[in-house]
This record gives sequence, C-alpha cells and structure tokens, in this order.
Amino acid sequence: MASLLRAYNSALIRRPMLAQCLTGGILFGAGDFIAQQAVERRGLSDHDLSRTARLTFYGGCLFGPTLTKWYQFLGRIQFASPTKAVIYRVWLDQALLTPASIPFFFGAMSILEGKPHDAIPRITSAYVPTLLRNWCVFLPTQIINFWLVPPHLRFVVVSVVGLFWNTYLSIANREHSRQHVEANPTVLPVVDEKDAVP
Repeated sequence: MASLLRAYNSALIRRPMLAQCLTGGILFGAGDFIAQQAVERRGLSDHDLSRTARLTFYGGCLFGPTLTKWYQFLGRIQFASPTKAVIYRVWLDQALLTPASIPFFFGAMSILEGKPHDAIPRITSAYVPTLLRNWCVFLPTQIINFWLVPPHLRFVVVSVVGLFWNTYLSIANREHSRQHVEANPTVLPVVDEKDAVP
C-alpha cells in the first residue's frame, strides 16, 4: 500500500494533469455509485450505468482539467504572508470558482443527458441550495487545504472530501431533473424500471 501511495504521489508531481483527471473521474464515478447503491438503494441490477458514465466523464474530462489549472493558478499568486495566502486563496476559490462551477455542473449534466432545454430550469432551482451547502462543506475544507496541505496534494484532498459531495451532486442532479419533468408534463421522462408501476 505504501508503494502505491508513493507511486501516486510521484504521478501527481510528474504528470499532475493526467493524475488529477483520473482521480476526478474515479471519484465522481464512485460518488454516483454510492448515491445509487447506498442512498437510493437501487441494487446492482437496476444501477444506471449511463448516469455513472456521465459523472465519470464530467469528473475526468471537465472537472479534473479545470481544477488542476485553477490550483496551478492559485499556487502562482504571491502573497505577503502565509495567513494572507490562505485567506485570499480560500476567498478566490469560494467566491469565484464555486459560483461558476455549480451552473457549469448542472448545465453539463443536462447536455450530457441529452436535455439541453432542461439546463436553465435545473440551474435555477438547484443553484442557491447547492451553493450554500457547498460553502458549509468546502469553506472549512479549503482553509485546512490551503493552510496545511502541500500544493500537489490539494486536488486530492478536495477530491476525497468531494467523494461525499459528488454523491450529493448526483442525487441533487437527479432530483432537479425529475422536478423539471414533473413541472413540464409535455416533457417525456425517461422511465426508470425501478420507479415503474407494476
């Protein structure tokens, strides 16, 4: 196990983009797996593989590169003291990146699900509650992250905490998608076998 961690640490230093994109993909996919199996209790036979694939793609191909570049940008900014560095990095992260990443997530999920018309209503209904919950989780996480964690491991810390956050996002995305279908009966829903009336 120690050798595996050393190899991963080395990959984060030598190939940060690749390592962090793989990490993002795996943890977003795992978050959806947890959402479907532990929270929704769908069972393996009813597991929505395309939903997990969409979240994995988002984590590896959209979230991973964006966050990797963001942390590289934050790491290049010089501050007068370590305390100011933590305060301003957390502020930039939570005041700039987070408010933009929430509509990006729900918009991307709408498009990946083949429902681009659903993007604006989904973003509108999900934005404020998701933002407030994000701040509750990631303000303390990022204070610790920027204060104590070496720069090449910051993405990993966010991703591990994000495993539980990704579970929430998967459930929230599914719920807001369903709300849009219920509010617009002319939109034909994708019927889940588990939810079908026998």
